[in-house]
Formats: sequence, C-alpha cells, structure tokens
Amino acid sequence: MTSTDSQVFSASFNPLIRPYLVLYVGFFLVIMVFTIPLAIVWFCGVGQWWARHYFEKLECELGLMALRFRKGIIFQVEKTIPLENIQDVTFVEGPLLKYFHLSILKFETAGQSAGQAHNMRLVGIIDAHEFRNLILHRREAAKRAMSMSRSASDGSQADEQIEVLKGIRSRLDDIATLLRK
Repeated sequence: MTSTDSQVFSASFNPLIRPYLVLYVGFFLVIMVFTIPLAIVWFCGVGQWWARHYFEKLECELGLMALRFRKGIIFQVEKTIPLENIQDVTFVEGPLLKYFHLSILKFETAGQSAGQAHNMRLVGIIDAHEFRNLILHRREAAKRAMSMSRSASDGSQADEQIEVLKGIRSRLDDIATLLRK
C-alpha cells in the first residue's frame, strides 16, 4: 500500500496473482471437457499473456470519500464506490489463494443488486487486512463528516424556522391587539 499524498492510498497487488489467474481460468477450461483444446492453448502461452496484461491494468485508490478501482484488458471496468455506501468489506481466503499468498476483498454496498456484486471484488491486494481496516476506518470518518455537515445544515434550517415562527408570532400579536380594540 502506497500513499500518493496524505489523502489518497494506492493499493499494491501481489505479482503471484498472474499464475493464480492462469490456473483459475485453466481449471474451468479443463473441467468442461469440450474446452480441453482451449485449455492447452491457454496453458501454452495465452493465459500468461492475459494474466500479465490484466495485472498491469489493476489499480485501486482509497480517497477520503471514495474507493476507486480499475481492472480489465479489453473490457476495462472502472468503479468508484462512495465510502458511505459501503456496508461491509469481506475478506476471503481459500486453499488455492493461500498457496499463492493471495486474498479477495468483496465489497457489499447499499443498493447493490445481484448483477453488480461480481464487479465489487479485488484479488491479490498486498496487506489486504490492513487495507480493509483502512477502508472501514475511512468509511466511519466519512459517515461522521456527513452527519456533522447535515447537523450543521439542520442547525441553520432550525434558526430559519425560529425566525419565521417569531415573525408569525409577532403578526398574531398584532392581530390580537387589533381585535381587542
């Protein structure tokens, strides 16, 4: 994890994600018997090429108010998630991931539909536990900042309402005085 300035943190990705991706995709090509010829081509070089370029395109930056990540080769996905919308960050580690010293961070967001969930996961962040904790810490700070700004605006609205009510009271006193006369 590197800091480009005091406000933005850039996550670093483990280079072992490349052989993991080659094996992961190759496994699914092998278990579907009719794609075994594609698996051979995949393992002979196409997979390494794809994994290298995929790794080079991975980016993840955590700012004060949002998490931005980018991935993909032909179809690039760039997603910005406001921190106040993040409900949970799940840390996933399985046997194959442990072998490659990798983990997955999955993001659950407010208003997330099932079709969006697959794009909200990052594989291979170095020090994923620390990055997860930093995301959750920044999320709480963002929520506090939002609630403070709301309470400040609520306070100014309350002052305006008090002034309007004082004006109404003054008018009612004038009407009551006129009625008594």
